[in-house]
Amino acid sequence: MSGPLKSWFADWLPPHLRRLLKRTRAGEAVWYTGDYASWSDARRDSTGYDNRFILETVKESLEKVRDGEAPGERDSVLFDRVPYPFPLLVGLLRASLAGHRLCVLDIGGSLGSTYFQCRGLLDRLDELRWNIVEQPAFVQCGRQHFQSEELRFFDDLESCLAEEQVNVAILSSVLPYVEKPYEVLENVVSRGIEHVIIDRTPLLENRPDRLTVQHVPAYIYGRELSYPAWFLNRESVLARFSGSYVLHLEFDALAGRIDLGPFSARDTGFIFEYKLEDE
Repeated sequence: MSGPLKSWFADWLPPHLRRLLKRTRAGEAVWYTGDYASWSDARRDSTGYDNRFILETVKESLEKVRDGEAPGERDSVLFDRVPYPFPLLVGLLRASLAGHRLCVLDIGGSLGSTYFQCRGLLDRLDELRWNIVEQPAFVQCGRQHFQSEELRFFDDLESCLAEEQVNVAILSSVLPYVEKPYEVLENVVSRGIEHVIIDRTPLLENRPDRLTVQHVPAYIYGRELSYPAWFLNRESVLARFSGSYVLHLEFDALAGRIDLGPFSARDTGFIFEYKLEDE
């Protein structure tokens, strides 16, 4: 089928048939099911994000990046060029302007995916320290295989902030995958960290939070997996920063619009800066 005809055909199909084709086309697409009342219910119907296979697959891919055998990685998928997260980099460079330094708190940062994506454009800074807070298994693996003078791993926010003078916090593709995302946000906001960057977070407008199960095709982790995934209300997320932070930028993140049947979510990013007392 030619390009124009294929495009016309796709536009003509009803939404439910387009979703069906996406799911059955060689298992290519990520899709979502359910509207769950509780995290435990969604967890029961999924393989879970703490699946050991995810850790091993990500480790194998990032070792290739670390050792210079591949330019970049995202969600265990290797790239033939660095997948720079440019809006996030804008926020990092803004945060570095005051002292030509970055001390990053990367919540849910895997084994350093975003660090390895960004480090090549941050090498002119006087100081770069990248601190990841993750699940215990990721922390143990990170400390054993990836920790360095620049890159460190912590079990929780408190232990990281006790050792590091953080000036920017990153929450990239993490809020959908924790049981209590608003508690995570409120914990970060309460610390008064100077800059906060949210990236790759699908949000709903004029609709309440929705808890789903995300189904991941085999090409990402090597086998089909699934785990609970939140779609949060945009205004509820912004409300956690109200009064304490200024929103400098809202941007469309990697996935764009995400189809949820009768409505869609927008993959979103924000760059916030802490309000000074006299502002």
